[in-house]
Amino acid sequence: MLALRSLASNTVFRAWAGQLALAAALGGCFAWIAMNTRDNLASRGIAVGFDFLTQAARFPISEHLLSYTPSDDYAWAYLNGLVNTLAIVLPSMVLATLLGAGIGLARRSQHPLLSDLATIFVEVHRNTPLIVQLLFWYALITTALPSARQALEPLPGMFLSMRGVYFPRLDPGGAGVWLWPALLALIAAMAFGPLLVRRTTSRVPSRLIFGLVGAGLIIGAATLAGGMRIDWPQLQGFNFRGGATLTPEFTALLIGLVLYSASFIGEVVRGGIDAVGRGQWEAGRSIGLTEQQTLLLVIFPQALRIMVPPMGSQYLSLIKNTTLALAVGYPDFASVAATTINQTGQAIEGVLILMAAYLTISLTVSLAVNAFNRRIMLVSR
Repeated sequence: MLALRSLASNTVFRAWAGQLALAAALGGCFAWIAMNTRDNLASRGIAVGFDFLTQAARFPISEHLLSYTPSDDYAWAYLNGLVNTLAIVLPSMVLATLLGAGIGLARRSQHPLLSDLATIFVEVHRNTPLIVQLLFWYALITTALPSARQALEPLPGMFLSMRGVYFPRLDPGGAGVWLWPALLALIAAMAFGPLLVRRTTSRVPSRLIFGLVGAGLIIGAATLAGGMRIDWPQLQGFNFRGGATLTPEFTALLIGLVLYSASFIGEVVRGGIDAVGRGQWEAGRSIGLTEQQTLLLVIFPQALRIMVPPMGSQYLSLIKNTTLALAVGYPDFASVAATTINQTGQAIEGVLILMAAYLTISLTVSLAVNAFNRRIMLVSR
């Protein structure tokens, strides 16, 4: 009895006992859910597991950067959907960041018209559901633009029609075998260039100079040897052939994501700049810097330390917002997963794959943003 009383009065024992009891209760709850789910699926004749990934998908994917046919398995279909998601995420991040920076600066402008237009842009896009914006841009592209025969040509070789955007692309031809060596040369030169030259007189990092020169020489030699050329789109029949194409689904999704995300990023940029003390502006003027020089050399580096964490949150939101691609018919990863679940009935496995993929992408972006944040943050002594 004395031993039990001493244990009961021991705060460490009580803390551990409570934690173990809670863990056991949660474990039992999850075990009950797993067994109940297994029994229900078995009673309906639905197999449990990921064996379905090796079966033929038997559904088409309208857009795919990798080779794909309906006879390919579900695993390859998932991979194509993942590539499609990355193909929309990466350019959306870059364009939204650039546009958001411009919007944030415009909001701080002393010009009333520019500031008011930026304010209207932010308020309209932030207070309108993204899915409504996506449907608007998709309807505008497919109804307001002319047919392929009457396509608009805003730039030489670039055509806009209800079937999408067509523009020239680089066809490597026989020089394609040199592109990977050129990429490896670029990486090697950027990695080992600083060992040869510390800095150039123009203050451009030597690794960048070595990388560009090395890759440029290899690509130039490959172009002369392999016949690299530009593939121009040409109207043939009722549509264009050749060149590169941005489908209406991809274009609507890209425009919607970029404009929606840029409205939030613009506020992050504006808030970061306004968070820097006014004394920094006065310090820049006191040493003879112009307003633009003060902004770029004094204010922006300090504001960047404030902007990076919320910018990372906006990037994660952009990644998750790509799941709305289904509304405009773009076959992203979520769309492929939904089709797979409908055909196989493997809802739990499909959702787990979906969660794991987006979790991996989001954690990768978070690690990159945190690494950049640690690089630019102030180190106090």
